Amino acid sequence: MLCASICHTDISGTKGFPHTNFPIALGHEGVGVIESVGDQVTNLKEGDVVIPTYIGECQECENCVSEETNLCVTYPVRWTGLQPDNTSRMSVRGQRLYHILSCSTWSEYMVSDANYVLKVEPTIDPIHASFISCGFSTGFGAAWKEAKVESGSIVAVFGLGAVGLGNNLICLCQFFLTSIHDDNDLVTCVGTGKAIVIGAGTEPILPLGLLAILLGRTLKGSIFGGLKATSDLSVIANKCHKKEFPLQELLTHEVPLADINKAFELLKQPNCVKVFMNMSH
Repeated sequence: MLCASICHTDISGTKGFPHTNFPIALGHEGVGVIESVGDQVTNLKEGDVVIPTYIGECQECENCVSEETNLCVTYPVRWTGLQPDNTSRMSVRGQRLYHILSCSTWSEYMVSDANYVLKVEPTIDPIHASFISCGFSTGFGAAWKEAKVESGSIVAVFGLGAVGLGNNLICLCQFFLTSIHDDNDLVTCVGTGKAIVIGAGTEPILPLGLLAILLGRTLKGSIFGGLKATSDLSVIANKCHKKEFPLQELLTHEVPLADINKAFELLKQPNCVKVFMNMSH
């Protein structure tokens, strides 16, 4: 791994979400250089620069050929913390470590199924590449692929982390940035539009009045902002490589991997957006 960054999902991982298998090697945002590949890998080679994708895209299953979902049937999200062959490739002092999803970027080396990484340009800014492997892209995709924001749209973004700010970069329209304290406001305030839930809430159950959605409103959940891991994420990666996004503005703190506990505390502060870790330090 060249570098990694921290997403709030990693904090949730310490609390047993999305899975409860411990001990766990966290980190699902990052960028690295391939050191070696397996005998059956044909689309990647030693020296390629890649970012992890915790969901795959076979481009052939019914979901991949559909424009309505990014949930690949062949290479789904790995909720178990194990690789597709149901093994872990990491251990410490003889004890198996679980991955978070199919990743473990907070380490010098990571083993991944080839279908869960995306090759990017070798000259891409590593900090930017790390950010698009989850947080930023989740927000960008929620507006692009899920809400399908159009010219003239009025958009309310709840939360101003990396996900919310990623959403803003595509919403070149009238928008409002806000926070809510009443769960029912999540739907009732959006008029007849769409509310896209990206899974960042603190409660597993969302109370919702039936009348709120009968009047033309839509509540929809999404994984990775509805982005397909190859065809959609590669578009974002290319824009990132061309520096079309001001991703450097998301970086607020940088720490070495040895100070990972400090990074967790930083991420909880209101003035922190993204924490970056350079593995060479």
